[in-house]
Amino acid sequence: MFAVQDIQTNLPTLQSMYKIHFAPLQGYTEDAYRRLHQIYFGGVATYTTPFVRLEHGVVRSKDMRDVRPEFNEHVNVVPQIIANGGGEMRILVDYLKSLGYRRIDVNAGCPFPLQTRHGRGSGLLASPDKLRELVEVMNCNSELVFSVKMRLGLDDVNQWQSCISLINDMPLCHVTMHPRIATQQYKGEVNMEAFDEFLSVCKHPVMYNGDICSVEEINRLENRYGERLLGVMIGRGLLARPSLAQEYISGTKLSPDQLVMKIKQMHNALLEHYRRIIPGEAQQLLKLRSFWDYMEPTIGRKSWKKIIKAGNMKNYLSRVEELSVV
Repeated sequence: MFAVQDIQTNLPTLQSMYKIHFAPLQGYTEDAYRRLHQIYFGGVATYTTPFVRLEHGVVRSKDMRDVRPEFNEHVNVVPQIIANGGGEMRILVDYLKSLGYRRIDVNAGCPFPLQTRHGRGSGLLASPDKLRELVEVMNCNSELVFSVKMRLGLDDVNQWQSCISLINDMPLCHVTMHPRIATQQYKGEVNMEAFDEFLSVCKHPVMYNGDICSVEEINRLENRYGERLLGVMIGRGLLARPSLAQEYISGTKLSPDQLVMKIKQMHNALLEHYRRIIPGEAQQLLKLRSFWDYMEPTIGRKSWKKIIKAGNMKNYLSRVEELSVV
């Protein structure tokens, strides 16, 4: 756990239009990463958790730990669930309610076949009847606040059109749209024409998600949409440059030395955390390497390759310590 006084208290006051929300990425944005990102970088309005799901009819134990309130203190966390219909959703909602959560995000955007072939994530967009079941569960939990994260479709860019009436009927605080279809995963261009069409007919506030890697890209969205967007949700862009949200809010870009220092501080805090909970250096190293997976554009290919290819903990920590130029 992290002490209250560790949390950054000198973040700049929000001056820009959009609030930045941290998108969930399985295997990356777990509880320790979220807490430490807030301490060392911040600038994020909410951190959505990787999806909580059922395994053999019960909530997966790994997901239980990630959303436990004691592991998310002082972080504005929104738990996300993934379900293939009303039955699974009821179990997940009841579990999160038992932990005291009153705000839940519903995943209708996961593109990975392991989930979509079971009707979860983007698979819901091909099954309007299953979406209708989600509406019923939401209406039976009127004390909760729901949002939905979705794509344009499973395998058809127009699939959202057959779902929009159901989306509009949902009691939602917002919808986050990633304008790709699931079969693209994260490849190819985002479809801004389809996003514009969705934005024009969605009755809920809309957040944009997809391929945001710089302050300039957020500014372009501001210039294009203004108040028509509620905000933006960023995943891989924040993993690549953890300072992105703070830099957008403050209007000041960190110097290379400042950024490297903060990255090292966050990394070293993660190292201490994993040393406490993971036995053995080999397993700790495997977990730590994922911290750098998306950072090649930020730290440079040469430094990135040295860190990723380090074969043991001693060499790995030496490569991290040598990191000095972005």
